[in-house]
Amino acid sequence: MTYGSGSAPIESTHLQAAVEGAGLRFTWDADARIEVRSLGAEVVIEANAAGLRTLAGHLLVLAGEGVTDGAHLHLEDGNGLEDGSVGLVLERNDEE
Repeated sequence: MTYGSGSAPIESTHLQAAVEGAGLRFTWDADARIEVRSLGAEVVIEANAAGLRTLAGHLLVLAGEGVTDGAHLHLEDGNGLEDGSVGLVLERNDEE
């Protein structure tokens, strides 16, 4: 995976999920910047416009037709998130 300024990947990355063996494709906008901070009882997700579009895209992938419960994406410091960020997991769960 190639990284640009900050730590947002420029190229697509893939997450293998339980969708009949197919992978889900999560993509990043080239200039995406996403930082996640924990403030005790609150979590702050701070992002530029490209980062917000990127997160929205990730959520739409997980909400897609045929994506099963448990499909998820881990974002971490240096792996999709800005340095110093706390980890963030986006996970689909259709149980009530």
